[in-house]
Amino acid sequence: MSKSGEVWWKSENLGKRRWVFMVFLGILILHGLSILVFTRGFLLTRTELSQYSHCSDIQQSPCFSPSQDDQMVNHSKGCWTKPAVDRIVIIVLDALRYDFVAPSTFFEEKKPWMDRLQVLHKLASQPGSFAKIFKAIADPPTTSLQRLKGLTTGGLPTFIDVGNSFGAPAIIEDNLIYQMAKNGKRVVMMGDDTWVQLFPQHFNISHPFPSFNVKDLDTVDNGCIEHLFPYLYKDDWDVLIAHFLGVDHAGHIFGVDSTEMIEKLEQYNGILEKVVDVLESQSGPGGLHENTLLLVMGDHGQTINGDHGGGAPEEVETSLFAMSLQKHPSSLPSETDSSSCRLDMEKRKICTSSIEQLDFAATVSALLGIPYPFGSIGRVNPELYALAAGTWTLDFFNPESGINLSRLERWMQNYVNVLCINTWQVKRYIDVYSASSVIGFSDKDMSHVSNLYAQAHAIWLHTKEAVLKCKSESCLALLPQLEKQVEAYSNFLSSIAALARSKWTEFNLKMMGTGFCILVLSLFFHIFIIKKLDKLYSCYLPRGGNFVVSFEAIFAYAAVLIRSFSFLSNSFILEEGKVASFLLATAGMLQLRLAIVKKKMLLEGLLFVLVVPLLRFGIELGQSKQAVNSLFLKSFPSWTVSIDKGTNLWIYVADILPFLALVILAYILYTSIRNSSCRGIFKYVVIGTIFASSLIALAWTLDGNLFSPSTMIVDIKAYWIPRTIYVFGLLQLFLLAISQLCGKEKTSGWEDDTIVKATAMLSAWSSTIIILSGKQGPLVALAAVIQGWCIIRLMNLERAKDDFNESSTSYSSPVAKWSLLAVCLFFCTGHWCAFDGLRYAAAFVGFDEFSLVRQAILLTIDTFGFSHILPVMGLPLIVACRQHPEVKAEKRKQLFFFQLWQVYLMYGLIMATSMTLTVICVTIQRRHLMVWGLFAPKFVFDAVGLLLTDFFICFASLYYFA
Repeated sequence: MSKSGEVWWKSENLGKRRWVFMVFLGILILHGLSILVFTRGFLLTRTELSQYSHCSDIQQSPCFSPSQDDQMVNHSKGCWTKPAVDRIVIIVLDALRYDFVAPSTFFEEKKPWMDRLQVLHKLASQPGSFAKIFKAIADPPTTSLQRLKGLTTGGLPTFIDVGNSFGAPAIIEDNLIYQMAKNGKRVVMMGDDTWVQLFPQHFNISHPFPSFNVKDLDTVDNGCIEHLFPYLYKDDWDVLIAHFLGVDHAGHIFGVDSTEMIEKLEQYNGILEKVVDVLESQSGPGGLHENTLLLVMGDHGQTINGDHGGGAPEEVETSLFAMSLQKHPSSLPSETDSSSCRLDMEKRKICTSSIEQLDFAATVSALLGIPYPFGSIGRVNPELYALAAGTWTLDFFNPESGINLSRLERWMQNYVNVLCINTWQVKRYIDVYSASSVIGFSDKDMSHVSNLYAQAHAIWLHTKEAVLKCKSESCLALLPQLEKQVEAYSNFLSSIAALARSKWTEFNLKMMGTGFCILVLSLFFHIFIIKKLDKLYSCYLPRGGNFVVSFEAIFAYAAVLIRSFSFLSNSFILEEGKVASFLLATAGMLQLRLAIVKKKMLLEGLLFVLVVPLLRFGIELGQSKQAVNSLFLKSFPSWTVSIDKGTNLWIYVADILPFLALVILAYILYTSIRNSSCRGIFKYVVIGTIFASSLIALAWTLDGNLFSPSTMIVDIKAYWIPRTIYVFGLLQLFLLAISQLCGKEKTSGWEDDTIVKATAMLSAWSSTIIILSGKQGPLVALAAVIQGWCIIRLMNLERAKDDFNESSTSYSSPVAKWSLLAVCLFFCTGHWCAFDGLRYAAAFVGFDEFSLVRQAILLTIDTFGFSHILPVMGLPLIVACRQHPEVKAEKRKQLFFFQLWQVYLMYGLIMATSMTLTVICVTIQRRHLMVWGLFAPKFVFDAVGLLLTDFFICFASLYYFA
C-alpha cells in the first residue's frame, strides 16, 4: 500500500497532484451539500398563503359590520370596522431606541442621548391624553426588512428573510399596504427605498432614496424633509409614510454615545416640532387634518455600539409615539390602561405603555376601517385604538330608548366588536394555514385553539343578548359582560401569538437528518484520508509505523471536543470567544511547563502565554458589545476601560500603538525579504505590502487633527488610499498566480520555497484586511504573527531528540492551537456570531455608493479575514518550519507534501467537527426561545466559516502543491 503510494507521488507527472485539489474539492462539495440540505429543513420560512382578505368576508363572521348609513354620515369608506381616522401620517425613524423617546426619569441612569426629543415629551404630558409614548416590542431578528414585513403583514417573519436584507423581494402575501391601496386609500411614501422593493405597485406616489450607504447620514433624511412638508398641505393622500435613516446610520458608524447621534436626534426634534405645528394648524373643524393620526415609530432598536439584528433588549425595544388630532378627552378606559407614569426632567407627568409590533397591522386596519391582512395574528391594541377611536359608538349600539350609557360602556361596546372581528380573522387564518401547510400545527394545539375560540364565541352570544336587553331594559349587567368578553378574546389572541412564536417555523426533520448524516460522512472521509496518508509516508521514516500518541496530541483532541460540545449550551455560545481563549491559554501553560522542564525555548513559551490575555481583552470588549473600534477608531479608550477622560496619556497611546504595530509588521516583512531566498515576483509582492502599509499610515495621519479637513484630503484618505490598496491586493494575487503558471518546479529547498510563498500570500491579503479593520487591524495582526511564530517554534518541544516516529498525531497540537488562535482572532476583532456583530461600515471603506457584490466581498473579508483567510493561507508554515534531517534528501520532498496535505485535512476536520456540533445544537434547540436570536445566527456564521475554509483550502492546494 505504502509502496504504491510512493510510486504514485514520485511520478514526475505533476498533473497527478491535482488529486490533492480533487480531494479538497470533494470535501467542499460534501460540506456544501450537507449545509444546503440541512438549511432547507431548518431555515424554512412559514408557508405564505395566497389568500387575501376582502370586504365581503365580514358577512361570514358572527360580528357586527358598520352600517352603510353611518359610513355616509362620516364620509368614510369602511367595510370591516367603522373608520376612526381619515388620514394617518407615519414617520419611521429607523433604529429608534426606546430611551431615545421615553424620558430619562424612566431609566436608572441618564445618558447623553436621552431627552433629546423634547417635543414628544411636551405633547405626551399635555392633559387630555391625545398623545402617548409606547414601548414597541419587536420580534427578532431585528433587521429592517423583517421588521417592515412584520409591521405590514401582522405576522412573524422567519429567520431566512435575513438573507434578503440587502435585496428585498416584493411581499406576495396579504399586507397592510395592499389593503390600503385596494380599499381606496391613497398612499404616499418617501425615504428608505426598501419600501418600494417590498411594495412595488402599491404607492400612489413614492420618493425612494438609496438606503445601504451607512456612511451617508443625510441623503435619505434630506429627501424626506424635502417632500414631507409640502405633502402635509395637500389633500391628495390618505396615508403618508416617511422613513428616515440618519439615526440608524449614525449608530452603525459612530455608535449611540456620539456627537453625530445627538445631532441627529436634535435634528429630528426640530422636524417633528414643525410637523406637529403644521398638523395642528389645520386640525380645526373642517380642516385638512381634523381627523388625522400621527405615528412616530421605530422599526427596531440598536445596541450601544449601533448594531442590530439579534434579540437583545436594546435591539427589540423600540418606540411608538401616537397623537390624535381629534384630542378626545379621557378617551381610554381605565380597565384597559396599562400605563406607567412618572415625572420628566421638567416635572411634567408622562405616561408610557407597551405595544407589540405584531399588533400594528391589525390596529391600523381597524382605525382605517379596512380588512385586516389575512395572515395577521396580532391584536387590536386597546390603548392605541382608543387614542384615535375616541368614545363614539357603532349605530347598532346607540340606545334609542333614552337610556344614558356611560362613556366607558360605549367605548367597550365598540372595542368588543372590533376584537370580535379580530378574533374571527385570526381563527380563520389559523384554520386555513393548518389545513394547507405541509406540517401545520399539531392536533393538540389545534384542539386548544378551538376550545379557546369556542369559549369566546359562547360568551359573545351572551354579550349580544346583553346589548339587546340594554336597548330596552336595564344596562347594569352590560359592563361586566363586556369586560368578560374582552378578556376571552384577549386570551385567545395571546395564545395564538405564543403558539406562533414557539412553532411558527416548519422544521423538516428528514432533511435536517439527511444534512447531518452527510456532514458526519465528511468527518469519516477526513479521518480516512488522514490515516491513509499516515501509511503512505511511514516508509520515509526510520522507524515507520510505530507511532505513539503524545500527551500534547491528547490535549489537542480534548480541546477540540471541549470547544465543540460547549455549543450545546446557549451560555457557552454567548461566551464562545472566552472559551477559546481559555483553551488557548491552557495550551500555552502546558507548553511553558514543557519549556521549563526541557530548559529551552522559554522566551517563546512565555511570550505565547503573555499575548493570550491581550487577545482576551479584545474579546471582552467585543462580547460586551463595546467593540474594539470604540477604543481605537474613536480615540476614546477612557470611555471603554473606565479611565478618566481627562487623562490625555491614554488618548496618545491609542493613537500611537496602531502606527507602532504597523511599523513592526513592515519591518518583519522587510527582514523576511532581506534574510531569505525571497526573490523575483515574491519579493515585489512583499515590497508592495510594505508600500501599502505606508499608505495606511498616511490615511490615519490625514484622519487626525494635523490637517484641516479639506475636500482633497477627505477624498485622499476616504477614497483613493483604500481603493489603491484594493488594487494593490488584486495585483499582488495576480502576480502570485502568474508565478504559479510560469514558475519551474524545484528539486530541493521545498521548505524554504513554501515559507517564501506563504509570506507573499499572507502579505498580499494583509493590507486589505488591516485597512478594513481600522486602527485595531495592525495590533491584531501583530498578535497573530507573534502567536503563530510561537506555535511554530514550540512544536519542536513536543518531539524528543531521537524521536523520528511522526504521524498525524505529531501535528495535532500545533494545528489545534492554530484553530483556537483563529477563533480568538474572530472575536477580538469585535465580531460575534450574530448579525449585529457585522461591521457594515467596513463594506463602505473607500466607497459611498452601494453595490451588492462589492460590498458583500468587503464585508466578508472584514468579518472572516483574520479568522479564516489568513490562518488557512499561513498553515503551511507549520510544516515548512519543521526540519527532517533524519530523512534522506530524495524522500524529503514526498514526505513534505504528504504532511502538508495531512495538516490541511486536520484543520478542515477541526472546522467540520465544530460545525457538526453546531448542527446538533440547533437541532436540539430548534424550539428554544432564542432559536432565531442566538442559535440560528451561530449556525449561519459557522456554515459560512466552514465553506470559506474549504474554499481557501482548495485555493491553497493549487498554490502550494502545484
